[in-house]
Amino acid sequence: MKYLVIAGFLAAQAAALRHVILNTPVVPDNDVLQRWHHSNLPSSDLVSSVTHAIMAFAPSDNFNSGSTFTPFESIATFRARFPSTTKILVAIGGWGYNAGFSAAVLSETSRSTYAQNVAAMLESTGLDGVDIDWEYPGGNGADYKSIPNSQRADEVTTFPLLIRAIRDAIGNDKILSLAAPGLKRDMMGFTSDTGPAVFDVVDMVNIMTYDLMNRRDNVTKHHTCIKDSLETVNNYLGIGMNATKGNLGIAFYAKYFTTDPSSDCATTPIGCATVLLEDANGQDTGKSGAVTFETNPEVSSSSITSSWSKAKSNGLTDEDAGGQYYWDRDSQLFWTWDTPELITRKFTEIIAATGLGGVMAWSLGEDSIDWNALKAINSGVAAAQ
Repeated sequence: MKYLVIAGFLAAQAAALRHVILNTPVVPDNDVLQRWHHSNLPSSDLVSSVTHAIMAFAPSDNFNSGSTFTPFESIATFRARFPSTTKILVAIGGWGYNAGFSAAVLSETSRSTYAQNVAAMLESTGLDGVDIDWEYPGGNGADYKSIPNSQRADEVTTFPLLIRAIRDAIGNDKILSLAAPGLKRDMMGFTSDTGPAVFDVVDMVNIMTYDLMNRRDNVTKHHTCIKDSLETVNNYLGIGMNATKGNLGIAFYAKYFTTDPSSDCATTPIGCATVLLEDANGQDTGKSGAVTFETNPEVSSSSITSSWSKAKSNGLTDEDAGGQYYWDRDSQLFWTWDTPELITRKFTEIIAATGLGGVMAWSLGEDSIDWNALKAINSGVAAAQ
């Protein structure tokens, strides 16, 4: 298993806004993470406001019986990319890698062992903290068809116990952060009963307010927009999250979905039917995907590249919802993404409006075509000082 990097710029409201951003550095070829292979990183002036840089991902099952973590490069080399004040963390888990968490929560002993191993890893590496990226406690993960949510029901109550055990093991001198789902349907582990128990012990919550449309949907909508992102934030505030602990998620990529030729997408591009995007086994049908904001993004075909070029040139802004979109008649693809202008609006219409403590983006290497999304975040952070 190789690793990504989450470079974190976190910025807070009454103080300085936290600015968290995921950064994907060069990693060796890997059948799982090859699509996250990026080498083009911004100049030091563009990361001068980074307060937290998070290396990702350490496999979640690394810590069930040991404390080994071998990052893709030395911590010292990684630290040197950021200001001396930047805190360096490691993210554990990630999409499709929840098995270690599910095993960890089974008993008090397994939770304690896991937590102590995480603490030992932080001590041996000199990292400043850990980010728990469990997608998702209670179900709806990548394996939800093979392991139904009914078999994960106990995770709803044991998830907070694991987070508490990790906090107790690493102490208050280390940073503990958490990745949180953007969709209400994935928030099984975040309820009015369990939420406060989790939020009280973490330092920050990285809310993934992107991928709000994915392959489990069958009607087009924005994968990220102001209206839906604000709704997500309010979902967390409604179950007890202190606003200052929340970081709004920003995506440095567009998503595309193949629409149903029999649907009237020409007149109703938002809300039109898609083809089957996920099969009966929960696997991707290859009819949807993502394209990063890079000079040479990794795409499945030249037709996707051509369609994305048209989308960028002819994209439309949904002023009410606050999202960018385009429907390509020729390829029957619906595109959805964020623009620098919409990112700027999110600072006033979401972060300032709700009192959130910061912003988080996936991912730094994915904005290399012009760094305009990153620059919009930097400007928003600076304006909040």
